[in-house]
Amino acid sequence: MNITPKQIFSIDNEVAFNEVALRVFQYQEKNCEVYHNYLHHLKIDLSSINNYRKIPFLPISFFKTHAVSSSKLNPEIIFSSSGTTGQITSKHLVSDVNIYKQSFKRAFEQFYGNPKEICILALLPSYLEREGSSLIYMVDDLLKQSEHTQSGYFLHNLDQLFATLSELKESGQKTILIGVTYALLDFVEQFKIDFPELIVMETGGMKGKRKEMVREELHEVLYEGFGVNHIHSEYGMTELLSQAYSYGQGIFNCPPWMKILLRDTSDPLSLIENKQSGGINVIDLANINSCSFIATQDLGKFHPDESFEVLGRFDNADIRGCNLLVQ
Repeated sequence: MNITPKQIFSIDNEVAFNEVALRVFQYQEKNCEVYHNYLHHLKIDLSSINNYRKIPFLPISFFKTHAVSSSKLNPEIIFSSSGTTGQITSKHLVSDVNIYKQSFKRAFEQFYGNPKEICILALLPSYLEREGSSLIYMVDDLLKQSEHTQSGYFLHNLDQLFATLSELKESGQKTILIGVTYALLDFVEQFKIDFPELIVMETGGMKGKRKEMVREELHEVLYEGFGVNHIHSEYGMTELLSQAYSYGQGIFNCPPWMKILLRDTSDPLSLIENKQSGGINVIDLANINSCSFIATQDLGKFHPDESFEVLGRFDNADIRGCNLLVQ
């Protein structure tokens, strides 16, 4: 294949994105059997695909039922989604995990800076208690990069987390607390800290531990508990090797090699224009060895600056993934 990770991660404008996306599409149409068959059944005229907005998107459910791979290599790692007993979970076969590492490192640095200079605290009990989490793989790596001695995981030891946050506040250390939503709520029910410089990043949701809350109500509770003005979030999932980030208000931005498009909810093969709501389609060019063009089950809307919001899901069944709070 003549597309390299360097070309993907050096994208810095629309023209370059379009060129690389079309080349990735051509490669995956030939080498990803599931995607090839899907396009064949749609009777797609491949010669008509001359812009990334014309590329058809593979429904995300195929990651539950098929091996979605464009590589002949055996997977180095298999990421899997969470699920209750008996549920079919998504599996992402990752043949080159270094591409994932490059993706999350570059995106994290773009949005938050060098992890070496940040104390990173992780409150992710539900993720740690299972195997195959792409989020845990990312956080593990970021913790290794952080040179701060207090960086680390906090499973259920909330009192230790409070003591650590208090020390970091006093020292003025730049700190990010990455937490699954229900565990952040558990913390602020027991402790309160006024740490306005703290970056609180929610990921995941209630994981069946608590009743779902609308974002505004949830964030008000977290604002008061941590003494912050914004709650950050990340939009990512098992089927993606890239993440979008929000600095607050649930408004997300993508790194340059990732784009969000919206599809018509009544005509899933048609895109809609900006400033409307619709189904979220993701182009993640880091998914070069699986499928880069995915139609998710999420609903979203655009803002004029190409940022986006996640409004919820098409249905309440099989809720999982990052930051899928129903508004």
